[in-house]
Amino acid sequence: MPRTKEFDPDVALEAALELFWERGYEATSMADLVERLGVARASIYATFGSKHDLYVKAVDRYLRLKDPRIVESLSQPGPVVPQVRALVERYVAESVADERRRGCLVVNAAVELSPVDPEVARRVGSSWDTLEVALTSALFRARAQGELSADSDPRALARLLLAVLQGIRVLAKGGSSPERLRDAAEQALRALR
Repeated sequence: MPRTKEFDPDVALEAALELFWERGYEATSMADLVERLGVARASIYATFGSKHDLYVKAVDRYLRLKDPRIVESLSQPGPVVPQVRALVERYVAESVADERRRGCLVVNAAVELSPVDPEVARRVGSSWDTLEVALTSALFRARAQGELSADSDPRALARLLLAVLQGIRVLAKGGSSPERLRDAAEQALRALR
């Protein structure tokens, strides 16, 4: 008869996500995971696989929680530009409020692992593609509703906003001032006028 797990894998995965988010992949050891999760090393391996497997599962969990919120926020009926403005302002506000400078797990993964880890790079690319598509779709609606000029390029604007949003996360993690983040966001939003 198989033994039942003595821990909740979902709770353990959330704890691993938080630890990887705080420290990054390389700076998190298996000993750190054992301590934070309160689970024996053998149980971690049996449930999640290697440290890398656990990291990938943590990134997947983060994406399942974060990406749909962004798509939903940009899919609301009504005027679109205020929705986009609210999204950009939320990125700035979250970045400014991030006193521990954890940043965004996707951006952290992009900087730390994407250059050397194709599996992580695919997840980062997929997340950024999701954001770009959501922004592009929203901006096409904005153009159709007369909120953007008829000659505007929604895809190019979406790519500009994607770069600015991810840049805001990187700048905030690096300790940039709130004023720098707000100024960058405001200049990007001017492109929507």
